[in-house]
Amino acid sequence: MPVKLSSSSGHDEGDEARIEVVPLIDIMFFLLAAFMLVSLSMTQLHRVPLRLPEAATGVADSKTPLVQLAVDAHGVITWDSQVVTPSEITLRLKRANLPEHARVLISADQDARYQQMMRVLDAVRAAGIEKVGFENKEVSR
Repeated sequence: MPVKLSSSSGHDEGDEARIEVVPLIDIMFFLLAAFMLVSLSMTQLHRVPLRLPEAATGVADSKTPLVQLAVDAHGVITWDSQVVTPSEITLRLKRANLPEHARVLISADQDARYQQMMRVLDAVRAAGIEKVGFENKEVSR
């Protein structure tokens, strides 16, 4: 249907321009769902698969730490899926300019050597961070 342009002051009610809102609402819901799915996929942590030790008195913490370190059963230390050494941990933490209340979470496999976990803890404390937690899984009752 061709568009008619006229300069007359009288308008027919059927010729008024309207914006259909229903298709716009559909598009907005689609965009909202797409952004939610993308943001959920971005929050997944790239973690090393670990068998966490069990603890009956573990306390759940809802705050996510700024830094998560992992020690696997062979003693390999990872930070964001990158293998690091204890000295690299200290350097990276010092360069990161973390806030004063920054927390570090250390996750270790149940078969990891205690000595390797202490090296990671010493490296974190050498960077000046005192709030360190150890991840475990709750014993099912």
